[in-house]
Amino acid sequence: MIRRFLIWWLASTVSLLVVAYVLPGFHVDGLVTAVKAAIVVGLVNGTLGVLLKLVTFPLTLVTLGLAWIVVNGLMLLLATRLVSGFTIDHLGWAMLGSIALSVVNWIVKKVLDPLLGKND
Repeated sequence: MIRRFLIWWLASTVSLLVVAYVLPGFHVDGLVTAVKAAIVVGLVNGTLGVLLKLVTFPLTLVTLGLAWIVVNGLMLLLATRLVSGFTIDHLGWAMLGSIALSVVNWIVKKVLDPLLGKND
């Protein structure tokens, strides 16, 4: 279980670095910053992000899911306030970054799932 957590943490770190490389408005100063940012993004999304998604669920239904992109962007911006060296130029880049992170994380998950197996 700890091994699986460490692998996903590393995967999230790599995802942040990939998105920072691809998007000009998304900045991560280096590997150490990416490691810290991966932890903070995970914690922010796992706590405040879940609460905000519950509260905005009716709006999400009306906007066909677009409200969650804004919520995810706001969670990324909050993480930038908590981790020095991790910056995003504005909400637009944060929303685009949240989409890019979702895609990269999905790809990484598809690659790692068969390697890790179900019972680890």
